Parts: sequence; C-alpha cells; structure tokens
Amino acid sequence: MSGAAPAPRSSARVALTCGDPAGLGPELIAAVLHGENSRALGDLVVIGPESWLRELPAGVEKIAVGAADFVATAGAPDEAGARVALAAMERAAAGCVEGRWAGVVTGPVSKAQLAKVGYTFPGQTEFFAARWGGEPVMGFVGERLRVVLATWHVPLSEVPNKLSPQSLERAVAAAASLAVGARGKLQTPPSGAGSLARVGLAPMAEGPASHVAGATHTLARIAVCGLNPHAGEGGLLGAEERDLLNPTLARLGARFPGLVPECLPGDTVFARALRGEFDAVVALYHDQGLAPLKAVDFDTAVNVTLGLPFVRTSPDHGTAFGLAGKGREGRTGGASPRSTANALALARDLIRERNRT
Repeated sequence: MSGAAPAPRSSARVALTCGDPAGLGPELIAAVLHGENSRALGDLVVIGPESWLRELPAGVEKIAVGAADFVATAGAPDEAGARVALAAMERAAAGCVEGRWAGVVTGPVSKAQLAKVGYTFPGQTEFFAARWGGEPVMGFVGERLRVVLATWHVPLSEVPNKLSPQSLERAVAAAASLAVGARGKLQTPPSGAGSLARVGLAPMAEGPASHVAGATHTLARIAVCGLNPHAGEGGLLGAEERDLLNPTLARLGARFPGLVPECLPGDTVFARALRGEFDAVVALYHDQGLAPLKAVDFDTAVNVTLGLPFVRTSPDHGTAFGLAGKGREGRTGGASPRSTANALALARDLIRERNRT
C-alpha cells in the first residue's frame, strides 16, 4: 500500500483504532464517543475487539478485529491484545487507501508488546508512513504550545547524525503549517479546551512531499532549538549549530520570513514561546520538545503526523496500563479524555480543510 493515492475528496469519515486493548485508550475513546451526539457519530468508524465494540454507542459504525472471543484484561497486556492493536492499525490504514475514510485517530499502543508479535516500526508514525507513502513529520498541538520534531524515535546518541538540511527544512515547513491558518492568516495559540479544534492548521498539499513542496512563504514566527547547550556558544560547546543548523536556517529565511535565522538555546525558547514571541517551535529531538509541551499541555495536547497523504492524529499519551480500569467520576483511569477528544476534533478539522482545497 506504499505510495497510495489520497481518498476521494468527498470522504469526510474518520476511523478510530482501539490501541492496546489492555491500556487506557479504549476507555478514553468510549468516554469521548458516549459524549458525542448521534449526528456526530455518523462520520466515525471504530476498529477494535468485538467485546469492546459492544460497549460503544449504537450510532457509530464498528469493525471487529481479532478473535471473536478475545476479551482484554485492563492493565494486563498480552500478545493477543498486541495482535488486535496491530490488526486495527492495518485495517485503518487500508480503509484510507480504499477511500472508505479520510483520516485516522490512533489509540495508544505499546511498542514493547507489538515487538513481541513481529512489529518492527519505532512507532505508529513510521507504520502509517510505510503503508501510505510520504515523508512524515511529527507535530504536536497543545493549548499553549505548538511543537514540531526534527527527529523523534531515535536514541539520543544518533540524533546528530540524523539531522540534515532536508530534515530541518521538512520540520520548519511543518511548523509553518501548524502556525498558519487555512487562508494564510496567522493564528494565535488557543486558550481553553473547547478552542483546540479551531487551531487553524494550514491545508496540506497532497502527496509524499506535502510539507516540502507546499506554500513558499509564510509569516509564521518559528524558532528552532539548538542541539547543544547555549546553542553551541559559537562553536565552543558543539559545532552542529555553526556548521549545519544555522546555515540551513539562514537559507530557509527567504521561504519563511518569520523564521528566526539561527538556533536559539533550548532552555529558554519555550518560555519565550509561552510569552507569545513564537507561533511554533522546532525541537531537534524527542524529549527536547515533548518535555516542555507535556509540562504545560499534558491533558490536552494532540499528536499530528504531517507530510502524509491522509490525516492521522492521536492523543498525546501512552497506554498507561497502570491506570487502566481504575476510572473514577469525571476522569477515566485517573486520566482526562480531553486529549482524545481534541485528537478527534483536530482530525475532523484537517479533513474539512483538505476537502475545501
């Protein structure tokens, strides 16, 4: 299915995958769906084990995967559940290629459990890129921060070798897309849970190079973190900024006039973004970007995969096996369903924006 053509433009449906059936994801998805009105349920299809699907509202389409008698035990992951999670991902990816739906909201999975059943991808981002084609870029939309990663599921020791002018350009272009609305009007970061769905992501051009060959000019204010302490201190604390990163940013300035022309120290750039100086921040590795994001947007942030021919979002949390099955009123497993609700709302918005172009 690699290199697939996009779904028909009339398609506006969204598929939701269960994630690991023993994790917190199924509980959070169920909580969100039970809060949807019947009309809103009509554009959804939910993929997961039959025993869980029976707990969902009647108005939503359901596709069962896995053995008919499979029943997950909350908080106790096993290989059978990992196979269900993988089957749901495969069905969701295929449905986009077949034109049955236009995007996917993925529940959280356990990479360790998936590895036991032959899964070889570092994460779901890479899985969907392999099934659909494209050059993925991992982005995050929170209520206070927008963050894009230049690298993600790689060991810290490998990050310097993964950075290149091409990877940095893709990340900057994706950051511009996160920061600029559909008609090129700059959007300010929203405040309040209800406004996240109106974040105003720019429409993504179709095809494998969607965030490289997209709009050539934006006014988005984008900052890029340095790799080394103090952004290299002019080469005294590392040469990557001087030799690779800053020259690339200077070259990209013609395409992105709002881009800061050199890397900024990672220990202060997010504080400046929170004060409103920047519309999006490019982090060079996973924890550099996600630690500050989760510090301020832990319950609400959404993971969005950019650069693919179909929409894919997910809540920005993991399986939380230790919380699964331990819900209490107002919370689910001790966690908020807001990130899941925001992931669904953002997927719907992205699909609407694509269908308008």
